[in-house]
Amino acid sequence: MSKYALRRLIQMIPVVLGVTFLIYALVYALPGDPTAGKCGERPCSPAYVAEFRKTYNLNDPLPLQYVKYLGNVVQGDLGESQYGQPIRDELAERFGTTFKLGVVALVFEVVVGLLAGVLAALRRGGFLDNLVLVSTLFVIAIPVFVTGRALQLYLGVRAGLFPATVSFEPTWFELLLPGFVLGSTSLAYLARLMRTNLGDNLSADYVRTAHAKGLSTRRVVGVHALRNSMIPVVTFIGYDFGALLGGAIITEGIFNVPGVGQYVFRAINDRDGQVVVGTVTALVLVYLVANLVVDLLYAYLDPRISHD
Repeated sequence: MSKYALRRLIQMIPVVLGVTFLIYALVYALPGDPTAGKCGERPCSPAYVAEFRKTYNLNDPLPLQYVKYLGNVVQGDLGESQYGQPIRDELAERFGTTFKLGVVALVFEVVVGLLAGVLAALRRGGFLDNLVLVSTLFVIAIPVFVTGRALQLYLGVRAGLFPATVSFEPTWFELLLPGFVLGSTSLAYLARLMRTNLGDNLSADYVRTAHAKGLSTRRVVGVHALRNSMIPVVTFIGYDFGALLGGAIITEGIFNVPGVGQYVFRAINDRDGQVVVGTVTALVLVYLVANLVVDLLYAYLDPRISHD
């Protein structure tokens, strides 16, 4: 297991290099003057422009810019925003909020999605199965910003059941509604995935053999069929947790959540390339670590999977 984990960590290196270079190149290849709008309505002075380009290595060729940036990242320095604030400190302050939001979304996704998928598989062709299929398709078809605005209006503003917006240091309760919105689409996909996998396993030969041996339905479903059905589900969950952290821009904007998504959105509007690249670099690392944890869980779910 340790050899496999080390091998996967080594495999992450070219992925991190490739993704960060691509993001770096795309951000700094955008047309226009990067200093535009940074001195108010007046154009910036030549001295400011020269200092700005020197600070961010914009006078160097792109590969050399990236190498200098990567050298700073290895030392834990993600650079500074155009306002002179260290990006690492900003992310450390905001990542906790986004992580809490992602955890809330993941809990909704796992608990509600798995429960709906299991019930639909056990009652295949019945009322619960049709209800799950129709409701999940309805959720998938609606854009997240529509779901967020609707729930914010009816459950937050009119009913007053949840806060319509969150405070600067949001509590878990304040993140319930935005967390549900963030995880709603993934919840629907997970329910349908669980329904399909468990349904296929329940009709497999080994399940019929287990029933013939006299095992109870609870043991057959809970121990054998459900465990075999969890492998693709765990893969989806691991992938989705990283996606939730990086894809919270819309949800954080709707509910005014002071997290990483809002930070990136503001940086894009301000053309602050250092913030965009630094944040994406951090999110890529989180995503890769989450997928590594998922791969290590395979051996527990199915002993036939070897990591040697």
